[in-house]
Amino acid sequence: MITTQIEHLKSKISQSPYQAYVYSYPHKTAYRPLTPPVNLAQLWSNQDKSALFLYIHIPFCEMRCGFCNLFTTVTHNEDFVTQYVCALQRQAQRVKSALGKSSFARFAIGGGTPTQLPIQHLETIFNIAEQTIGANLQSIPISIEVSPETATQDKLKLLRERGADRISIGVQSFIESEVLATQRRQTTPQVEAALGRIKEAGFPTLNIDLIYGLPGQTVETWLQSIRAALRFQPEEIYLYPLYVRPLTGLGRTDKEWDDIRLACYRAGRQLLLSEGYSQVSMRMFQQRENNPASPVYCCQADGMVGLGCGARSYTNTLHYSNDYAVGVKEIRDILQVYIQTPNEAFDFASYGFKLDGNEQRRRYILLSLLSDEGLNFTSYQQRFNSSVYIDFPELREVKDLNLGMEDGGVLRLTEAGVELSDVIGAWFFSEKVLGLMDGYEVK
Repeated sequence: MITTQIEHLKSKISQSPYQAYVYSYPHKTAYRPLTPPVNLAQLWSNQDKSALFLYIHIPFCEMRCGFCNLFTTVTHNEDFVTQYVCALQRQAQRVKSALGKSSFARFAIGGGTPTQLPIQHLETIFNIAEQTIGANLQSIPISIEVSPETATQDKLKLLRERGADRISIGVQSFIESEVLATQRRQTTPQVEAALGRIKEAGFPTLNIDLIYGLPGQTVETWLQSIRAALRFQPEEIYLYPLYVRPLTGLGRTDKEWDDIRLACYRAGRQLLLSEGYSQVSMRMFQQRENNPASPVYCCQADGMVGLGCGARSYTNTLHYSNDYAVGVKEIRDILQVYIQTPNEAFDFASYGFKLDGNEQRRRYILLSLLSDEGLNFTSYQQRFNSSVYIDFPELREVKDLNLGMEDGGVLRLTEAGVELSDVIGAWFFSEKVLGLMDGYEVK
């Protein structure tokens, strides 16, 4: 078995490093209906609830990007949005009852584009978090995603007043021809104006998302976009490789373009390191010198309570959510079911993945190893009362292939290992998870 695993890793690293996008474990396509449904009060009674992460999902956007496979829709009207927010309020009331005494250490609003909401609904979302769930919004980090079109002055003012201290904006590229190829309609002046408003509003942390490997992009234009982003002095920059997934806009085209992703990654990484950024993971770069107290943003940790259709919740033993889809009609159908959900049905998780001891260990290793903190053997021993190399001897191959380096009882990926993060992550998926992912019917 170990020999097979090692040969499998050698085979994968000889191919493109962009075979699958790995940012959490298990992947959402491994989720299935839970029979019988799991009672949330019983589930959360066995969890540490002293420092939970609250996440609220807003599945609305002004446009569907060609690379996007997130749970979001552009086919909505004011009445539909109002119904969604009302359903979210009802869900929050039931979830709070199931949680009982609990405390929240972080809050994030994602999507979709949360600021696509009318301002009165956006304020309701903060009220749900603060008044219904009980999160102390003025004392915890709060992150929210915005778009150039929706980052208006009045909404930014509301976000700042309600305690948001991290704004993440998906720019993707400052080159309009590259943006157009992703089926977005933003203009560079529009993006720059939005970034100017965000900086003027005084958010402590600005994150800018950029994508490399776009149709028509070159290494030179990629670096041009990064330099354009740097003019706004973002505390964080995420560099995402383009993945073309089934049922997305780009996935439906037969266009082909040169795969320059690895060259872009290396050039972008070198530029950001030279500008004083630290690399937190394959995708995340943070300006820590100017922001030493800024915590690393991560919404995949255990102890996350997700509200809204499309949100995922994480406990030690169960990850759960609503059903998942990419297609327009299928997303609409799932949203309609969510809006019509009876109050008592929100007391149960009916779709997800149960993590046994093996899966919990794999998840812990992946989340540690794919970030700059590395895999601490003592911490693993204390948590699982076992040794990493006894449980997973194949991990030694990460060192033997010079993809990882052990120092002071911590295994960290090398520079070569970091750029192969998605390969290493997918290699470490269990046979069970891989089988469920292979059997998932994309809709």
